[in-house]
Amino acid sequence: MASYRDIFGKLNRAALIPFFVIGDPDEATSLELVKTAIDAGADILELGIPFSDPVADGPTIQKADIRALQAGMTPRKALDFIAKVTAYKSLPIGLLVYYNLVNHYGVERFFRDFKAAGGTSVLVADVSIDDADEIAPLAQKAGLETVFMATPNTPLERLKRIAQKTTGFIYTVSLLGTTGERTTLSTVVKPLIANLKKLTDKPVCVGFGISSAEHAVQVALAGADGVIIGSRVVKFIEDNLNRPEIMKQQVADFIRQVKTALEQIEQKRR
Repeated sequence: MASYRDIFGKLNRAALIPFFVIGDPDEATSLELVKTAIDAGADILELGIPFSDPVADGPTIQKADIRALQAGMTPRKALDFIAKVTAYKSLPIGLLVYYNLVNHYGVERFFRDFKAAGGTSVLVADVSIDDADEIAPLAQKAGLETVFMATPNTPLERLKRIAQKTTGFIYTVSLLGTTGERTTLSTVVKPLIANLKKLTDKPVCVGFGISSAEHAVQVALAGADGVIIGSRVVKFIEDNLNRPEIMKQQVADFIRQVKTALEQIEQKRR
């Protein structure tokens, strides 16, 4: 099973990390889309279990959650889905989930089952670093890496605690607000990456608001170890609900475009 250490250690560029809501727009199509992203060059996957009240997410991902829930996706089915992805190709899979779902399933059992399905790390989006001990010991006991979020307004002392508690990568939020496409990249992300790089050698991956290959390049040039793209990818699904082949093609083309742009940075440096 691939690990973050393996991926970040061998890449000479920022990792490309697309995000999908598991089961959007339905389980079969969702699996095909994830496979499409893998084949197009995704280095790591970030997958979300749909939830009725995803407070960190904007309208695009909220609608994806609704579609997946209406199609019958559940946490148990989501873990089975991850096992199918792992069977297709072993690459690191980070899970974004909300605590209500984990707690209802049973925290220790959830982490154990996620690891058995092929999971690599868990980010519980509504658990702050103050409550990290609610989840981190049990995640690590199951063999999972932990991921915590750092935002542009996180004070220095909290950044230090986040860096200390993180064993996988630091999910660096590029803006103030929820997920969603943006036409321009926030100016606060570069200093945030720089501050984190001074504090830790843990990988720093940036998400929220990255909507184009140009944004990905800017984040990579700012020093990010990975680029997480969610709403732009999910929007391809929303725009083509009755056209699955076009949906898949647009996802594939976008992943290839972003990966080529990231690779070209390193080629120009040589």
